[in-house]
Amino acid sequence: MTASAPSHGQPDARPSPSAAVPRQFISFRIDAEQYAIDIMAVREIKGWTATTKLPNQPDYVLGVLNLRGAIVPIFDLRRRFGKGLTDATAMHVVMIAAVKDRTIGLLADAVCDILTVDPGEIRPVPDLDRSADGEFLSGIIAAKDGMVVLLALDALFAGPAGVAEAA
Repeated sequence: MTASAPSHGQPDARPSPSAAVPRQFISFRIDAEQYAIDIMAVREIKGWTATTKLPNQPDYVLGVLNLRGAIVPIFDLRRRFGKGLTDATAMHVVMIAAVKDRTIGLLADAVCDILTVDPGEIRPVPDLDRSADGEFLSGIIAAKDGMVVLLALDALFAGPAGVAEAA
């Protein structure tokens, strides 16, 4: 048992060790499916603008854009998930995100919501017969509009065709 300072009639404002801190995610849509990434990774959300293509890149790397002097690789998440190439229009969005020490852009159909979730509400991804490509799925949230799949950005762009080799 440890001693604590007297409270002098004041309630203890410290959170209990078992209190879970809610997490926030930005949810977005690709086709009819919703995905989400940690809000702390997102630096900004902007409309689609054309990119400059680079040779010998994975097919899900659309190219790069100049974002206030920073050259940012743009990734087509639909293509990365094996669902075909996105025919990007002005209605699409690019989420600028920090992944480790890099800044990247993620092309999606639309941003949906900001989700505030207690860690206990995040369910594990079912143990399916998934390939190493499925390792970027970090959890599932049951939201009011259906299921939202959580993505681990560092795992999504790691490996042989990952962020380190993409640009």
